[in-house]
Amino acid sequence: MTGSIAAGFVAACGVGIAFGMPVIRALKRLGASQSISIDAPAAHSAKQGTTTMGGLLILLGLLFPALADVALNPAHLTELALLGLTLAFGLIGFLDDLLIARHGKNLGLKARHKLAFQFLFAGVFVWWLAAAGVQGRTTMLGIGSYWADLGVWYYALGVLFIVGMSNAINLTDGLDGLAGGVSMLLALALAGTAAVSPATAQGWLPLFGGALAGGCAGFLWFNVHPAQVFMGDTGSLALGAALAGMAMLGKTEVAFQLYALVPWAATFSVIIQVVVFKARRRRHGLEYAKANRVFRRTPLHHHYEECGLRETKIVGRFWLATALAIAGTLALIAGR
Repeated sequence: MTGSIAAGFVAACGVGIAFGMPVIRALKRLGASQSISIDAPAAHSAKQGTTTMGGLLILLGLLFPALADVALNPAHLTELALLGLTLAFGLIGFLDDLLIARHGKNLGLKARHKLAFQFLFAGVFVWWLAAAGVQGRTTMLGIGSYWADLGVWYYALGVLFIVGMSNAINLTDGLDGLAGGVSMLLALALAGTAAVSPATAQGWLPLFGGALAGGCAGFLWFNVHPAQVFMGDTGSLALGAALAGMAMLGKTEVAFQLYALVPWAATFSVIIQVVVFKARRRRHGLEYAKANRVFRRTPLHHHYEECGLRETKIVGRFWLATALAIAGTLALIAGR
């Protein structure tokens, strides 16, 4: 099983590095350049015009080993379903990025349209898992020795989980190498857990997770500071959906919530900022609310930028936080 992780990782990483520059040049010709949001820190103005939609490299790296595995093992229909979920969310992001590139400003798909497509594709994936009676699929949810059967509510939560994680990785994507590195670590953790866990009958999960991590590694070759390309929504939305789908199939849904400390921290920092700002604006007025924000800027990594930390230091510490969250969770499970 660990050999499958390594094989998937090396194959996907190799594809990403080999095709990196040709894809980046093609995206430049397409006019896929980053439009920096007015809500980003001032230092990000230097990133204006950087090539985006580099998430295509991650998806390209994942496609080769995943499709090869399905071709060799036609019974792996669930792997094809997870790959379909990943590509479907990547398509949403691609359309969003393409509209932004065409308009020349940070304005793509409307939020309600993006969410509608996300819920649709997540719902189809969860419906298929339930209707197809995938081996090893249960409505149980738990960690260690603590498990509970949620019945039909499991599927509703599954849809929310996929959509939520997709947007969480999207919010994490704000610094060079941040979302790619965090996602790589999360994919390796899920692949490793699937390789040693008796809770899943999906023997292809380690290879898929290794390939997803390898795709991230190949992308990081060009995305580490200073980035030559950004993943855009093409990559971030697809990565979040893929990670959530892996967690569901590997029955590590609860453990994954602990693994994903950094994406959830980015998400909840935005939620807290918005809720508190609106409450203070109603009670004390707009100027007070602006002067008394919880964070200097959100998502959380931008707060630390405003506090004076270098981009590379924030990214390195968030990678380390992810690794510690994974190790701590595994230690907690082992102790049960």
